[in-house]
Amino acid sequence: MGQNVTYKILSEHLEKGSLEKGNPVSIRIDQTLTQDATGTMAYLQFEALGLPRVQNELAVSYVDHNTVQVGFENADDHAYLKSVAERYHIVFSRPGNGICHQVHLERFGAPGKTLLGSDSHTPTGGGLSMIAIGAGGLDIAVAMAGQPFQIISPKVVGIKLTGTLRNFVSAKDVILTVLEHYGVKGNVNTVFEYFGEGVKNLSVPERATICNMGAEAGVTTSLFPSDFLTEEFLIKHGRGDLYRELSSDGEDTYDEVFEIDLARITPKTAAPHSPGNVVPVHDVEGMKVDQVLIGSCTNSSYQDMRRVADILKGHTVHPDVSLGIAPGSREVLMMLSQDGSLATFIASGARILESACGFCIGNHQSPGSNAVSLRTNNRNFEGRSGTKSAQVYLVSPETAALSAIAGSFVDPLGDHGIPYPPKGGLSEFIVDDEMFIFPPEDGSGIQVQRGPNIGEPPTGSPIKDTISGEVTLKVTDKITTDHIMPAGQRLKFRSNIPEYAKYTFEPVDPTFHDRCQANQKEGKANIIIAGASYGQGSSREHAAICPMYLGIEAIISKGFERIHHTNLCNFGILPLEFQDEGDYDSIDQGDELVIESVAEHLERYRSEGIVFTVRNVSKGTTFSAVARLTPTQIAYLKSGGLLEYMKG
Repeated sequence: MGQNVTYKILSEHLEKGSLEKGNPVSIRIDQTLTQDATGTMAYLQFEALGLPRVQNELAVSYVDHNTVQVGFENADDHAYLKSVAERYHIVFSRPGNGICHQVHLERFGAPGKTLLGSDSHTPTGGGLSMIAIGAGGLDIAVAMAGQPFQIISPKVVGIKLTGTLRNFVSAKDVILTVLEHYGVKGNVNTVFEYFGEGVKNLSVPERATICNMGAEAGVTTSLFPSDFLTEEFLIKHGRGDLYRELSSDGEDTYDEVFEIDLARITPKTAAPHSPGNVVPVHDVEGMKVDQVLIGSCTNSSYQDMRRVADILKGHTVHPDVSLGIAPGSREVLMMLSQDGSLATFIASGARILESACGFCIGNHQSPGSNAVSLRTNNRNFEGRSGTKSAQVYLVSPETAALSAIAGSFVDPLGDHGIPYPPKGGLSEFIVDDEMFIFPPEDGSGIQVQRGPNIGEPPTGSPIKDTISGEVTLKVTDKITTDHIMPAGQRLKFRSNIPEYAKYTFEPVDPTFHDRCQANQKEGKANIIIAGASYGQGSSREHAAICPMYLGIEAIISKGFERIHHTNLCNFGILPLEFQDEGDYDSIDQGDELVIESVAEHLERYRSEGIVFTVRNVSKGTTFSAVARLTPTQIAYLKSGGLLEYMKG
């Protein structure tokens, strides 16, 4: 029987379980990556496991998120990351080397490999035909310890591409078309796999853009086949020996097929405040624009940047617009400086930003009050930019560049008078690994540096047999990890859980932390009631660690996103879903809830879920909630979390 690329790679890496859709399986992880916002905690957790060095094939630590040095915290974290990498045989990518996903694609990604990263946009590696999955930092620590990673055998949606993109239509418009169709919820335990004649008309950087934003749909990962364009990309980076061909055995290997004619795609934008809020650019043409930012892990390749430079050449940014450009890697920046594109950016009036995540996570370049900001990154959640009132639109580099010149939204297919840049590029890329620090063979004598902001990973307690407490917070649909644990200026506390926990749910309810602590003093559990798609966005495991630290023992929602659901189990918080979503409306913040015989229920594992009865003491009613757990996740909950399970 034929297989698609997803199941071919999973079969090669299967460690435990049966690869039948819906079954939990464990797969071997070849490569891991971390970034500094999540990596500090991941390495603290790895150290707690007591191993002399990492056990997987390749581990890379990138510094790309918190590169703005305001206060000592970020610099201290970077010193810790550098020393722990040398101590435990991890490759260290220095600040300035670039964004983890772009750099990993250039220097380490390889067809047929598995990659686990402590960043939700790790699926960027699917552009090189990898099974690349985002996860919480603790899962990365365990993978670095040589342990397999558990997933649910996925449903594979085949996205069939035909035709060729028109001029001024890009890969960003392709993935926005996919998001327009599939939305940002309801795609858990699914993989998007691209196939068809149209694939050969998309370069590896374009494929990577599409895979990168598949994360916004909530899928496990996305990937493309490995073909002659994959080989060409690897050869240009001096890594041609890693090429292998990978393709699906036919259309009938997919659970579902969605066909897209690339020639029919039009420029699109994701309007505020969701990547799934997709509309044609034509519908917003003429809207005044205040800020344009080009870069991020989604659209910062040399190909993207060169096209932007060609559009800007001979033009000046509109006087009402602030244009910032952040090349994705040092390699890209060096090539832009060599071919004259960097000079074009400067001449146009663009502000050259660091090769880092920066504006995408709200770490700088926050727009003004009520400003309209066009960005080529992947998320436009409310307040993520650092300005709650800002209106952030996600667009292609082409739309961004044209709009920066005009001072308003421009439809790239309209009559703007700027010719489409000629296609082509460098015959080979600049390869310079000087900003990597490769570890010594034996790092046992290296002293790990720990600044005063770096604490210890908190430990959990085995789940209680009776969870009795207050609904400390009730929230609506699509609560993101940015709502739970804000990034931006707060992210510098990521290594200090007692301090970072003070800002838990700050954008939603600044009093949440204090109310949780008051309940803890009274011996009451804290419980959260949530709507659909709870835990969207970042893989930031702090969105589970800090609630655990504040005594959150259960979260009852209409549905969870994959990574966050896993993180909750990893830190001993019981994730429950309403059996009847209508029961959500019957619960108020402040209600007293009781869940009894928890341990007994967990012994009754069912693949379709374990049903719990929840008593609402305040209302004198009961309702049912379902825990959709694997046997392994049940073991974690009983132990008080994955770290305690591994230690025990």
